[in-house]
Amino acid sequence: MSAAPALTPVVLLTGFLGSGKTTLLARLLRDPALSDTAVLVNELGEIGLDHHLLERVDDEVVLLASGCLCCTIRGELAEAVRRLLSRRSRGEVAPFRRIVVESTGLADPLPVIATIAADPVLKHHVRMGAVIATVDAVNGRDQFARHPESVAQAAVADHLVLTKTDLASARETAAAIAALRALNPDAPLHRATDALDAPSLLGERTLLTGGFRCVPAPVGARPHGDAVASLSLVFDAVDWTVFGLWLSMLLHRHGGTILRVKGLLAVAGTDGPVAIHGVQHLVHVPQHLPAWPEGGDRRSRLVVITRGLAPHAIERSMTAFGLLPTAPAIAQGR
Repeated sequence: MSAAPALTPVVLLTGFLGSGKTTLLARLLRDPALSDTAVLVNELGEIGLDHHLLERVDDEVVLLASGCLCCTIRGELAEAVRRLLSRRSRGEVAPFRRIVVESTGLADPLPVIATIAADPVLKHHVRMGAVIATVDAVNGRDQFARHPESVAQAAVADHLVLTKTDLASARETAAAIAALRALNPDAPLHRATDALDAPSLLGERTLLTGGFRCVPAPVGARPHGDAVASLSLVFDAVDWTVFGLWLSMLLHRHGGTILRVKGLLAVAGTDGPVAIHGVQHLVHVPQHLPAWPEGGDRRSRLVVITRGLAPHAIERSMTAFGLLPTAPAIAQGR
């Protein structure tokens, strides 16, 4: 096996209660290509059960037992990751190339992402990998209407896995897909009943290399009356300084209402695109890519998913900063 990467990716597997996270993880780990994977399992409650179902052969399943992955567990998560890395460096465990964190179904994914990105020690050894969210085709749409955690889980995902389609009616499956596309218009959508490419699913974060898909947001009452909306924009090259100032001010003021911002930007003076990715107040280090996708549109494109913030307010602010013309190329779901 090749040497461990300089920055070990940490993959987050999230999804609401009963959506099939552990079943999916056990299935993915049966792929020989993922034999070099360490797993951290988090569960709500005093006694953990799911880790016994993973049947890992190398004993590298570590149970985080102090409760849900929220701000109270950041220290434990960071310590567990540091411990794994230390044991690997000393040769006490088999080498691994990635870490998968399976969160409890009641967890907001932001604390995990923030811990990996901002911990003063971890940021020199690990990086945030893909975020995978499982969604129940039978109950998912109703959960979006009643549980804000499930909305955040789906909105920040790099990959969406629709489960239980074999138990759902065609109408339920179609409604679940429409609801997912309202929350996350661009992430690849997989069905758990289909063949899954495990290395790709646990690989890199997805980039905005294709078109946008936006549909009306799912109908239903939301906590505190906060509506979820998606905004997709296509626009010309930007001044990087101006865009950075706009994004910083937007997240400083409205970070709590922005579930996700993701974009592939044409930046004045550069040949390749710049990929950006943010979750609420947290923005990951931009990636300067060497080239645009073959045959792809070389204009900037940006997706913003909000809860309780009208998309036209973002549109107006970008126009005020000179990032958009008066009538931008736009598609939005509300």
